[in-house]
Amino acid sequence: MGEKLKIKLSIADRVYPLTIDPKQEEGLRKAAKNIDFLAKKFEQNYAVRDKQDVLAMCALQFASRIEQSGIEESEQMQQAADRLGDLEALLAQALGSV
Repeated sequence: MGEKLKIKLSIADRVYPLTIDPKQEEGLRKAAKNIDFLAKKFEQNYAVRDKQDVLAMCALQFASRIEQSGIEESEQMQQAADRLGDLEALLAQALGSV
């Protein structure tokens, strides 16, 4: 096991001390920055003052992106499988006529 790193992340005007693996630091800092950016955007655009509501909307936004990405990836995999099936049929047909 490697050494742990102690960091402090600020999210929605609150500081969260964390003990993490050093390789996680960059991702966590970027995530915290993205949450803060989105939270400020929600506060400005929707005049929401309750931090819990703002953070819930941030969580919904990020979770929906992940889910939508998974749906799109699944659709792309199905399209690729269909294309491979078509190619396989063409190859079988071409090889059968030789």
